[in-house]
Amino acid sequence: MRRFAALIGLSPLALTAAAPAPAPAPFTIVETGERFAHLQDALMARRGQDFTVLIAPGVYRECAIQQAGRVTFKAAEPGKVIFESACEGKAALVLRGRGSTVDGLVFRNIRVGDGNGAGIRIEIGDLTVRNAMFLDSQEGILGATGDATRITVDHSTFSGLGQCDETPDCAHSIYLANTGEITVTNSRFERGRGGHYVKLRSPHVRIDDNSFDDSEGRKTNYAIDLPEGGTGEILRNTFVQGANKENWTGFIVVSAEQRKYSAAGLRIDGNVATLAPGQSKSPAFVANVSGERLALGTNRLGPGVRAYEDRRP
Repeated sequence: MRRFAALIGLSPLALTAAAPAPAPAPFTIVETGERFAHLQDALMARRGQDFTVLIAPGVYRECAIQQAGRVTFKAAEPGKVIFESACEGKAALVLRGRGSTVDGLVFRNIRVGDGNGAGIRIEIGDLTVRNAMFLDSQEGILGATGDATRITVDHSTFSGLGQCDETPDCAHSIYLANTGEITVTNSRFERGRGGHYVKLRSPHVRIDDNSFDDSEGRKTNYAIDLPEGGTGEILRNTFVQGANKENWTGFIVVSAEQRKYSAAGLRIDGNVATLAPGQSKSPAFVANVSGERLALGTNRLGPGVRAYEDRRP
């Protein structure tokens, strides 16, 4: 299975070496050819319209807020466009338009005072993320809306993210909420630094063909947390649980906080789950607090991994 784009294999050190200093006007509106020195200037020049910003390679210590329209943020060379700053004490990209696409960008070393420094903060609209990297920050992608939006994350890497020590509430690699659907596919999660790898509050989820490698994680919790339930599918993922856990009791946990969304028929099939060397606990692969019947298929579980447990609310 070809799970990951070539850029996913790059280390943070390799990214630094690969990214040159930004050009004088590195942000280009594809539709018009206009060029700008700063990303925010490009967004304001076409505010309310649908357009693509092509970004030249470089390390950018700036950030931007999308206020309207549908905008695609596209790296001219995937893996060589790196953002290291946050707007509004939130994220490198704060998104409030009708829709946003982030393609080929890298977000690195983002930390803010409230412990939720993210590469992307989605506040309004649909979101598609592909071929992106989120490295060594408090959070990768964060956002919550009450709208029936569609959020898709594909072929991306999440490494060195999360925290539970800096603030009372934990941060996670991905933490998203909507009333529509959320899809996470073909992506890699590794080396967590606290919290969950994927935490979703949504009535419908699709989490397929990902790798969750917690072998070098530190103070991490669940690989997948659906705290309010939800239906859909969790298929063909590979999980390794490490030894340095804050909560080792489950890989996938459903409705741990409340039974807001039905989890009946949530399909969990074709996954592989093992324990890393040094992990002597016996976690449940699926821990179900929903009180509903899930659709559990054939999952390959290594020694010490229990297939399933029901939990009381």
